[in-house]
Amino acid sequence: MSDDRPAPVLRAEGLVKTHHGEGAPAHAVRGVDLSVRPGEFVAITGPSGAGKSTLLHLLGGLQRPDAGRIWLDGESTDTYSEARWAVKRRKRIGIVFQFFNLVSNLSVADNVELPALLAGTSPKRARAEREQLLAELGLTGKERSMPGELSGGEQQRVALARALVNHPPLLLADEPAGSLDSKGTREVMRLLTRFHQRGQTILLVTHDARLASAADRVISFFDGRIADDAELDGGTPPRRAGISGVLELRD
Repeated sequence: MSDDRPAPVLRAEGLVKTHHGEGAPAHAVRGVDLSVRPGEFVAITGPSGAGKSTLLHLLGGLQRPDAGRIWLDGESTDTYSEARWAVKRRKRIGIVFQFFNLVSNLSVADNVELPALLAGTSPKRARAEREQLLAELGLTGKERSMPGELSGGEQQRVALARALVNHPPLLLADEPAGSLDSKGTREVMRLLTRFHQRGQTILLVTHDARLASAADRVISFFDGRIADDAELDGGTPPRRAGISGVLELRD
């Protein structure tokens, strides 16, 4: 029976990552297969220390797997250099981190415009994109503020604007509300839902069940394994054969 659904934006097979430091090696990711299709909002949820962030870093090219393969838009990343991955992150993948990772000595405006300028966007277009995003995210008037002058929730909204300024097909969010209070968490949840409803593909890593509930597909980790891959709200179930893997409960 043919599968007439769109090809995956992101696909991984057999991902393995072991961290070597003091003591025994930590098997952070072991044999993970994953497929994310255009327009999906997928949450990977499980306890802290489950290796979820390591997995996301592999998928975004921030770390290299010890084994396994990753495809972006059907293209193998096996031969990607660090520079090639950097270009992909500017143009094809937006990443939001738990601790924002804003450049502390740049203004809000400069933080948001920087990825667009690095991607070759004209200053005029970069400014227009920044103005639109900041307005939508309720940050009008904060353009000249420095990150340290903002609340945690405001910093996370700036980080979201920065991740989306180049209209990336895929947004990776790594515990985006992990350092926020309940109000900030609700805010992030509302914003992710809004962008998903417009067609943004999102892969979210979180240990927070509230955030995971915003997704339309939830992959659950339990005791180091993918215990479930569930489509919510009556969506089309993912192909179970393509989603399997084992994660060590350690980062």
